[in-house]
Amino acid sequence: MNQGVVSFAGFILLATFSAHADNWPHWRGESGNGVSTTAHPPTNWSATKNVKWKVAVPGLGSSTPVVWEDQVFVTSAVGAGNGKPLQFTLFCFNRTKGDIRWKKTAVSAVPHQGTHATNGYASASPCTDGKHVYAHFGSRGLYCYTMDGTLKWKRDDFPQMNTRNSFGEGSSPTLEGDMILVPWDHEGESFLYALNKLTGKEIWKTPRESATCWSTPLVVEHDGKKQVVMNGQRVARAYDLETGKEIWHCSGQTERPAASPVATDGIVYVGSGFRGAYLGAFRLDGRGDIKGTKSVAWEIDRDTPDVGSLLLSSGRIYFYKDKVGVLTCVDATTGKSHFGPVRVPGLQAIYASPIAAGGHVYLTDRNGTTVVIKDAAQFEVVASNSVGETVDATPVPVDRELFIRGVKHLFCIAE
Repeated sequence: MNQGVVSFAGFILLATFSAHADNWPHWRGESGNGVSTTAHPPTNWSATKNVKWKVAVPGLGSSTPVVWEDQVFVTSAVGAGNGKPLQFTLFCFNRTKGDIRWKKTAVSAVPHQGTHATNGYASASPCTDGKHVYAHFGSRGLYCYTMDGTLKWKRDDFPQMNTRNSFGEGSSPTLEGDMILVPWDHEGESFLYALNKLTGKEIWKTPRESATCWSTPLVVEHDGKKQVVMNGQRVARAYDLETGKEIWHCSGQTERPAASPVATDGIVYVGSGFRGAYLGAFRLDGRGDIKGTKSVAWEIDRDTPDVGSLLLSSGRIYFYKDKVGVLTCVDATTGKSHFGPVRVPGLQAIYASPIAAGGHVYLTDRNGTTVVIKDAAQFEVVASNSVGETVDATPVPVDRELFIRGVKHLFCIAE
């Protein structure tokens, strides 16, 4: 083979690798902070402009997609409902073209409880380690599939959840090492489960003093030991990853929290904003009740998020006020304001969490509008875009693409 052909073949291999060089394995990304340090997705699009592909997703669900190499995974509850069985389904889409590679119905069931008018029955996001993908349907069970859609194991023996005001379920699981962490906060007995991710067998099960909570666990490390940090009703808590025993807790959180924690440089940030407001920065060296101790680096008691989680990027924390498009940005080290609260033009009602990639922050409204601002200490709008349908799921930035799950379609945005 001549040198030119070899060089061209090498270029094609490199280009192919570069096109799919990144992953988004969890609903808040690799780090859990809502950031991609490698992606550079577009900042301009519409329902037709810069849409690489658009595919209908049957059923209802507000779960965020996860991406691994050339596969995009989405969950949905398919069917008419109204007392009839729903098909709790995991979809695998071809990342290049958007066609369905495979779909698996984990279970067909009639939900035992209603859900909020804006919430479906498949709100928990899947997660993957590149070898298996995990679909969590709450009271309907946790299902582990190989990447080609073969069922490896299932756990459908959890107790039923009864959520506050029948608002529905939605906490996503977290993968860490050989474990999958499954939160189970509701109006009955609440727990945090650690299961073996290869078998589904229980490693530990820790009781939680918490009512309904839609937060997802975050794993952090301090002094060579890993902690599992969870938001919770009135109290944030951290547990030893190996044993499930509580390490520290701090009061201040509000009712029925939904926002997930973020962390960097030995500090974890936990906030909530329903019927109150609280955001705390907690050092990971604390033990027991850390309220009022030096383990609390700083606190904020206004304009904190309800449904949307915090975003931590480049030493800055971004968050909404309640569920509205009023944004604040503070310094992660001191808690002092960079800007805000500022009303973001075009944003009114927020469920999706902010994300950051390529020097920009992406802010998505339920009306389908995504406002792109500079990832900076000053508020600067770069663009405003819409896919033309309701968006409750958090967008996903991977490489030079942005995946947006709308109420009817999954969009791949790319120039």
